[in-house]
Amino acid sequence: MLNPTEALAQILARIDVLPETEDVPLAFSAGRVLAQSPRSDVDIPPFRKAMMDGFACRSADLAGPRNDDGSVTLSVAGESRAGGPFEGLLQAGQAIEIYTGAAVPDELDQVVMIEQTRRDGNLAMLSVEPKACQHIQDRAEILSVGATPIEAGRRITPNDLSVLGSIGAHPVSCRRQVKVSVLTTGDELVPAWVKPEAGQIRESNTLQLANRLLELEHEVVHVGIVPDEEEIMLAEFGRALADSDALVTTGGVSMGKYDLVGKTFEALGVEPVLHKVAIKPGKPIWFGMAGGKPVLGLPGNPVSALLGLEVFVRPALAKLGGETGAALGERLIRGVWHGKSVRPNERQLNLPCRFEYSRTGQLELHQVAFRGSADVVGAAQAEAFAVVPANTAVEAGDVLDVRPLR
Repeated sequence: MLNPTEALAQILARIDVLPETEDVPLAFSAGRVLAQSPRSDVDIPPFRKAMMDGFACRSADLAGPRNDDGSVTLSVAGESRAGGPFEGLLQAGQAIEIYTGAAVPDELDQVVMIEQTRRDGNLAMLSVEPKACQHIQDRAEILSVGATPIEAGRRITPNDLSVLGSIGAHPVSCRRQVKVSVLTTGDELVPAWVKPEAGQIRESNTLQLANRLLELEHEVVHVGIVPDEEEIMLAEFGRALADSDALVTTGGVSMGKYDLVGKTFEALGVEPVLHKVAIKPGKPIWFGMAGGKPVLGLPGNPVSALLGLEVFVRPALAKLGGETGAALGERLIRGVWHGKSVRPNERQLNLPCRFEYSRTGQLELHQVAFRGSADVVGAAQAEAFAVVPANTAVEAGDVLDVRPLR
C-alpha cells in the first residue's frame, strides 16, 4: 500500500485545472479562486501622505532659532486634508496644518505630530528636532503601478478585497467553482428524518461531507443515498458524473460481497488509479479518473470518511479548482501530545483530538474519547487529527504533526 503522502501525490498528478473562468463582481469574490494576477493601475499611496495629524514643514526650518521653551516658530500658510490638498506656494519658514492621510506638498519633508505642537493664531510652535521624512509615507511605498500583489491560484479572502479594491480589480477573473456530487451507498441507510427499523441506521456522511465542501467554496450538485444494487448504482453514479466535475462517494469500497462501488466505477469507464492507502482509519480509499473528472471512493465509517476528505478530497478539488501552493498540501502543523501512550502500527495513525495553547504558547494536543471509526459523537468533538507515523510509538510529551479540520 502507498503511504498517504505517496497516494496524494499520485492523485494530484492525474488532475488538471478546470479551464473555465468567469468575471465575478469584486464585492462577491471572497472565497473564489483568482484566475489571473491583477496588476495595479495606480501607485499606493498615489502621493506623499501624512501619517499623523499635525503640521508639515521643512526639516531645515526646524534647525533655526529656538524659543525659550525649546520650540521653533513657523507661520501657518493653510492646511491639507484628505481629499483637499494644499495648493499654494510655500516659502521658507512656513508650515501647513495637516491631517492623517492628506497629501504632503513636495517641498515639505517632515510632519510634526499635533501632540508636539502649540498654535497661536497663524503661528505654530513645533517642539521637535529636524528629521527628514518623519511621519511621511512616500508615493508608491506600498505598491507601484503594474505590480501584482495577489497571485493567481489564491483563494480570495475578505482581507484580499481591500487590496483588490485598491488596485481597481473589478470585476475579478475567477476560476469556475468545482461542481461535486456526494453520494453514499448502503442498503442499511435511511435519511435523518426516518426512524430506523431493524438493521437500519440513519445516514450522516453526506451531511458532513457536503457541508464541508460548501465551506470550501465548491458547488454541491447531487447529495443522496444509493442502495447496494448494481443497476441503481450505475444509474445514480452515471448521472452524478454527467452533472459534476468530481464525484465523492462513501461506503462500498472494501472487499466484501456487497462492496460494489469500485466495480460500478469501472463499468462506467472510470480508470482505476489506486485502492487502499496505509492510513488508519480509512485504508480502503479508491481513486480513479473519468476522463478529466476525479472520482474518490471513501470508506463508509464516518470518521474514515472525514479523514479521507481532509487528506485526499480537499487537495484534489483544490487543484481541480485552480488553487496553488499550500492548498494542495497536507496542511500540517505541530503540537505536543497530551494523550495516552500509542503503540506502533504498520499504518499511519490519525487520532481525533482537541488543541489549545499553553501559557507559554505551546500547542497542546488533547485526546478525544473515541470508540472507533464509526463514533460520530467522538469525531464531532475533534478539532484535528494528531498524526502518528507508521511503526512509531508515542508517549505524552512527544511532538506530532496535526491535521486541523478547519
